[in-house]
Amino acid sequence: MTKMMLTPINPLRIRGGRLVTMDGLMERLERAVTRLEQMSVTMQSSGMANGDCVNGISGGLSPCVEAFDMLMRGPVSEYLSNSKAIGSDVEKHAEMVNKALQTQRSFLKMASTHQEPAQTELRDLLKPISDHIQEIQNFRERNRGSNLFNHLSAVSESIPALGWVAVSQKPGPYVKEMNDAAIFYTNRVLKDYKESDKRHVDWVCSYLTIWTEMQSFIKQHHTTGLVWSKTGPIAPSSVFIAPTTSAAPCPPPPPPPGPPPVFTDDDSQPKSGSPAAPHSALFAQLNQGMNITKGLKHVSDDKKTHKNPNLRSQETPTKNRKPGSGNSPRAAVQKKTPLLELEGKKWRVENFEQNHDLVIEETELKQVVYIFGCNNSTVQVKGKINSIIIDNCKKLGLVFENVVGIVEVINSKAIQLQVLGTVPTMSINKTEGCQVYLSKDALNCDIISAKSSEMNIMIPKGDDDYREFPVHEQFKTVWDGSRLVTEPTEIAG
Repeated sequence: MTKMMLTPINPLRIRGGRLVTMDGLMERLERAVTRLEQMSVTMQSSGMANGDCVNGISGGLSPCVEAFDMLMRGPVSEYLSNSKAIGSDVEKHAEMVNKALQTQRSFLKMASTHQEPAQTELRDLLKPISDHIQEIQNFRERNRGSNLFNHLSAVSESIPALGWVAVSQKPGPYVKEMNDAAIFYTNRVLKDYKESDKRHVDWVCSYLTIWTEMQSFIKQHHTTGLVWSKTGPIAPSSVFIAPTTSAAPCPPPPPPPGPPPVFTDDDSQPKSGSPAAPHSALFAQLNQGMNITKGLKHVSDDKKTHKNPNLRSQETPTKNRKPGSGNSPRAAVQKKTPLLELEGKKWRVENFEQNHDLVIEETELKQVVYIFGCNNSTVQVKGKINSIIIDNCKKLGLVFENVVGIVEVINSKAIQLQVLGTVPTMSINKTEGCQVYLSKDALNCDIISAKSSEMNIMIPKGDDDYREFPVHEQFKTVWDGSRLVTEPTEIAG
């Protein structure tokens, strides 16, 4: 048998039973490269249209902004959902918080692509965040009669945490401090709703998680203060300045920056007539540290009103004041309208001055009484109700019969409480001077106090006769080898 020899054919390849030449392979490879180039151009155009340029390179966000977006998609989104489930003032407040966080995201995005501007321009950049903080806190003040006031207070007290962008050295602990301020009010929310409505418990957890995650975010990306880009243009005067054209390519990175500019005294501070001045003060003072007291004037003892009571009755002189112009300090104070009304399930008693005939009758077990801003007045509550709250009052007397929940006093001075029937719990917080007269049926009442002074409990020992017992204000804490033991000191009374 004759042996046949197969000669190799180099310019041919066998593919799926077909012969493919090298020229065909090269043509296919060129088409594939062309498609990849087109895809790359499309992705770059999409990135530039969205404005996602990092240090002059299009196509993505900085790790800092991406981490902030994860916080927005996680705890913030859950907080908004829980707020919507509760509705009413809580939902409106949450929308304000969301807008504030969105503004901060825009600020962080700008910082990731721009160099830090001069101090005056930085104040203008921070102004929108400051405006959001003020709006959120004003909402709480306008709704002091709300049934969800503790929710609003928790947010209002902690929202200044957004000012961490103006805190140098250690912004993380500053956020923690603001978060701790919220816990005082979230504990009240948990106490009121823990057994009755899980929506409020979920709301507390999701809101506090925002600031916990914010601390982790700061620790990872801005440990010692806000980090600006080392390249890119100087930041503009506003976070919300739109690009001239959405399809324009990102500018190339600029050359290394020159020496820092020199500012005169006039340039380093905002002018008093500038609208940015009052809003930027919130952030400008955060970096002063111990220097914040340098501008205070020393007052001699002969000019101190607490050492010279006769000075209190003298009118403070006002420069360039014309007679009859109405510019006296007293004329500038606007008295609020007194209010005593039933709003839903809440009795509102507000802004009364020197009125000792305030009586609340025809009460029901589900109702609460909220007393705010009353001075030198007396309130009497008849019947059996759920709870009573005294907030920001001075020289107020309260006489009530029966409360099934709690009587709470906060931010007040010179308060006298008299129980005619029963009450299970009293809470006294941030109050100077509080006298509590217990009835024989209320001797098992739990009295909880914090950050308060000059408290006395009157125990009945006969007809219209009481024995006075002071509440301890000073304590001693020692380590017994396994735990801390706290006891009142002997001089505490």
